[in-house]
Amino acid sequence: MSGVSRPLIVANWKMNGLKTALEEISTMSTAVRDGAASACDLVVCPPATLIAAAAGICARSPVAIGGQSCHDRPCGAHTGDISAEMLKDAGAAFVIVGHSERRVDHGETDATTRAKAQAAIRAGLIPIICIGETRAERDDGRALAVLDRQVANSVPSQADFAEVVVAYEPIWAIGAGMTPSLPEVTVALASIRAALSQILPRRGPIARILYGGSVTPSDAAGLAAIEDVNGLLVGGASLVCSEFLAIATVYD
Repeated sequence: MSGVSRPLIVANWKMNGLKTALEEISTMSTAVRDGAASACDLVVCPPATLIAAAAGICARSPVAIGGQSCHDRPCGAHTGDISAEMLKDAGAAFVIVGHSERRVDHGETDATTRAKAQAAIRAGLIPIICIGETRAERDDGRALAVLDRQVANSVPSQADFAEVVVAYEPIWAIGAGMTPSLPEVTVALASIRAALSQILPRRGPIARILYGGSVTPSDAAGLAAIEDVNGLLVGGASLVCSEFLAIATVYD
């Protein structure tokens, strides 16, 4: 896996989860303490309202907690936003930045993503930087060019001296119940690795690259077997502990 020591499996709960959902995190935390999914690192990114409670539950567990986005400023007059420092203070260790749903719903760009990744590093968080092409871009044969551009413009140079994760999520696959073919993923991840290594000479060759986009227990093993897939970013299937752990155990 390109010199990467341990795979990373990330649960992105998106805008799902009330206090009752903490039972799923508690169950997962206990299962991992008892040895489940011991061959990989696990991160759960619940909504911001649950981060502090989830971090408390997982305090003595290998399960880490992450945020789903952050502002690029540490504080200030930004009503409704949350800073990377606030996420760190609440117990988060990771934060997702540049997810396609943020890019579409909130008009975030590569530059926005880069600034948020810089903020995460500043606060001592590990940014999970999301990139991915649209269906039209893939059909037009521009997928690799789009991914190269997103890596170059979304990943900050500071990441060469701090841990960073890149998540490849084809926009057309997210929530659609479909994934690219394994050869398509292989080519895309190899291109991302090359682009990442070019801008981050130290960190790029060993940074963890995840695949995301309608990951399920049935397709996880095939995706995980691809050389440059160093883990998975899981959406809907991560809301149920048993499904998420079933995906994670493909690395056991």
